[in-house]
Amino acid sequence: MSHRISLKFFIKCILRKKDSQNNIASLGNVRPADHCFKFEIYYLVKIIENKIESSRNLYKIKFEHYKTMLSMNYLKNLRVAIVHDWLTGMRGGEKVLEIFCQIFPEADIYTLIYNEGSVSSVIESHKIHTSFIDRFPFKKSRYRHYLPLFPTAIELFNFKQYDLILSSSHCVAKGIITPPDVKHIAYLHTPMRYVWDMYEDYFGRDKVGFFGRLIIPYFANYLRMWDVTSSNRVDWFLANSQHVANRIRKYYGREAMVIHPPVETELFETSQEKRDSFLIVSALVPYKRIDLAVQVFNANGKSLTIVGEGPELNRLKKMAKGNIEFVEWQPGAELRKFYAKAKALVFPGEEDFGIVPVEAMANGTPVIAYGKGGALETVLGWDDLEATARTGVFFYQQTAEALSQAIDKFEKIEWNYNFISRHARQFDKEIFRDKIMRFIQEKIVEGE
Repeated sequence: MSHRISLKFFIKCILRKKDSQNNIASLGNVRPADHCFKFEIYYLVKIIENKIESSRNLYKIKFEHYKTMLSMNYLKNLRVAIVHDWLTGMRGGEKVLEIFCQIFPEADIYTLIYNEGSVSSVIESHKIHTSFIDRFPFKKSRYRHYLPLFPTAIELFNFKQYDLILSSSHCVAKGIITPPDVKHIAYLHTPMRYVWDMYEDYFGRDKVGFFGRLIIPYFANYLRMWDVTSSNRVDWFLANSQHVANRIRKYYGREAMVIHPPVETELFETSQEKRDSFLIVSALVPYKRIDLAVQVFNANGKSLTIVGEGPELNRLKKMAKGNIEFVEWQPGAELRKFYAKAKALVFPGEEDFGIVPVEAMANGTPVIAYGKGGALETVLGWDDLEATARTGVFFYQQTAEALSQAIDKFEKIEWNYNFISRHARQFDKEIFRDKIMRFIQEKIVEGE
């Protein structure tokens, strides 16, 4: 009501002023001040437009809020199942799974193998269904030896009682068979790396024995055909990086929306107290190329701490000189102390995304990374033209010389630890949750 009164009063004032100007003009035979009147009319129109726009924005906000409430109620009533390859530890894929579990607290989980106590309480609070492989001997430590059976095991799950399936997949989880009316959103950490781009890293001539070299190529051929065929069962793909989205397009001929995985950046504080020691945090497996870093630091004599475990541990220890320290895998709070004090994180392998560099940057620690894969999407490589807006240094060949040059370049740079930490916040888990929720709302709720 107050808006209407003020507008009416303003219009009357302008009209009275116009009449007054015309009367004066008729007495003195002069031209009225039309330009003043036009300006006042223009001003009035702008006020009215602003009032209308404000009303539109208010109604839009109310509509969006109402739509969100309806969507939330709709999603709560959905019968949802979550599929994950296996539950044997808390790594990056399980962090994604944990967010899925928080979004759908009543959802059932389907997985090939479950080692009780190996994942978080959030995940273990759900009802967990396992495959027949979970009853096989040595499944806790040698489950990967059953790889040729994984497609059959994942296809035997029955999803008729559900409305929506969310799969978190780096192996076979995306290959489930769903009824025609059940929607399937697959979040891919990578296509099955064992049989695609990293086949040689896992099954090369120096990795398996004579018998393995005879039979593995036939199993790999079958797994590739199954992997491509089963990709057509997915309604929508999500990828954890553009690097993975490109491979989804190459191997499956499908498009994928990129939603970077969640990192708990709020747990990290910017540290200004850096020691004179470099850091590696990694599983000790061949494709991580930790051997390259050991070779370089053996030569330069600089202090290097390697936090991690894996089948390469003994070989790497035999290679390393006294300036390289090995530390077993650390829980979250202790690991954050290593990040905080490190001079830089060394990241010599190619990763699909790479959560470790983001965690290091969240502490304000710069990164020396191999310039390929997911690191190109998280680390801002050094550019002399933008010296304050960088978070690391890249090397583009996996050679000792290239890594050595990158370390030398790093040493000459004065780093802005606060900027590095702020940059990492864009990968926070709450941002991931919001993007996943919006995607589900768009495809499942609004799409109906």
